[in-house]
Amino acid sequence: MPLSDKDLHAALRTVREPDHAPSAESDGGQPGSAGAAPRSAPAPGGRDIVALGLVAEAALDGERIALTIELPAAAMRHRDRLRAEIEAACRARAAEIGTTLQRLEIRFAEAPPSTAAQTRAAGSPLPRVREVIAVGAGKGGVGKSTVATLLAVGLARRGERIGLLDADIYGPSMPTMLGLGGLPVTARGPDLLAPFEIHGIKAMTIGRLVDPEKALIWRGPMAHGAFKQLATQTDWGALDRLIVDLPPGTGDVPLTMAQLLPVTGAVVVCTPQRVAQDDARRAVRMFQQLGIEVFGVVENMSWFVGDDGKAYDLFGRGGAELMAQELGIPFLGALPITMGLRRNCDDGTPLANWEEPGELPRRIDALCDNLVGRVALAALARDAQRPTLSVR
Repeated sequence: MPLSDKDLHAALRTVREPDHAPSAESDGGQPGSAGAAPRSAPAPGGRDIVALGLVAEAALDGERIALTIELPAAAMRHRDRLRAEIEAACRARAAEIGTTLQRLEIRFAEAPPSTAAQTRAAGSPLPRVREVIAVGAGKGGVGKSTVATLLAVGLARRGERIGLLDADIYGPSMPTMLGLGGLPVTARGPDLLAPFEIHGIKAMTIGRLVDPEKALIWRGPMAHGAFKQLATQTDWGALDRLIVDLPPGTGDVPLTMAQLLPVTGAVVVCTPQRVAQDDARRAVRMFQQLGIEVFGVVENMSWFVGDDGKAYDLFGRGGAELMAQELGIPFLGALPITMGLRRNCDDGTPLANWEEPGELPRRIDALCDNLVGRVALAALARDAQRPTLSVR
């Protein structure tokens, strides 16, 4: 008996969404003990490719199946894994009913932007920027700017076109972290600034536009105006992602950003101890109240490895991960305290972090991988309103 439309539908419903597999970054044990659960055992609650509307077309003709799977651009990197899972699911279903598949064709196509995405792009003051990702923290001193810089440079190393906007109006860190001190500020017309192009990214910071010794004592309207000028009067060009390093807390600048830019989502940075968690929770709730999806939490300064090779949990490792679980948001990973990372931030040489010994380079790449996966998953969820499986 050949496969029926119902059989094909049932088989495809067993294939989970891209990036629903448990993260390869696990911090429950000692450094370097990360591992991923098998893909064949998806976590409960994962949505399938039919429910997400990824099956654009399915042609069933006896023992032949032809499928067209549409993925957002950010999820195309999962196509080989999806192809294998779809093939396994269809052949398993055929075996269950006592038949075989003579031919299975799977074609992948890039999905058109959803109506919501087109609307956001049409109303954006930065129409050539595909995604805007905010990096925030409930309090200062947790390494928010460090994480923003590592994400920006790490994504650029993957071949993406990345911009980094230092929106920390009151305490800009990018002049130091990116080593911008010797670069001139240039304009492209009367109302347009040229971004600094360094370390493979484009960057802009108010720290290079004002006297570095001057305290910026600004009320809300002045901070609003400064952010708007930095964001919209910089010639970013075409970018895959713009990373926005926000000031700590829940003040005027995040509100201005949410009103001005079509923010794709946010990352919250936290250190493990309780006092940092309390403020990070407020940052998470702020983004949620502003209608901005929280892609996940990063635990910075999670542990320190001494000269004896032993890991010391100076601030109580794992607290941010527990907080993320309690809030029902993803945990993107953890970064250790290392002398190299501190030195490279002070020297303005972020690319040197990938040359450091130990697991720091792998940890940074894992953060980037997990963030890209969450962004892709959010795109899939937005596009789920498109028509689903149609068998002819």
